[in-house]
Amino acid sequence: MKKMDNIIPKFKNEDEERKFWATHSPLDYFDSRNIKRVSFHNLKPSLKSISIRLPEDMIAELKTLAHKKDVPYQSLAKIYLARQIALERGSLGAFIKKSKNKVYAQQNAT
Repeated sequence: MKKMDNIIPKFKNEDEERKFWATHSPLDYFDSRNIKRVSFHNLKPSLKSISIRLPEDMIAELKTLAHKKDVPYQSLAKIYLARQIALERGSLGAFIKKSKNKVYAQQNAT
C-alpha cells in the first residue's frame, strides 16, 4: 500500500490556508483507505416558516382529520406535503420505508 507522504500543514490564518489550497489539490492529501460511513441520525433538517393561504373549509377539514389521528394539524399538513412531493418524484416507496414518523404510520393505519 502506498503511504501518504503529503501532510496538510498548520495554517496561521485563513488567508494562508486560502493561498495554499489555491495552488494544491485536496486529492493529493486524500487517503481513501480511511473512509468510514457515518450516519447523522439525530440531525434534524432546518425549518423555515412560511405563510400559505388556504380556504377555511380546507383548514377545518385538516384540523378534523388531525384531531382523529391525535396529531397537530400543521404536522399532518407537513406529512401530506412530503408524501405528495415523494409521489411526484417517483420515490414514494423510499419515503415510506425511511419514514419513522409515528404520525405517518398512524395515518396509514386508519
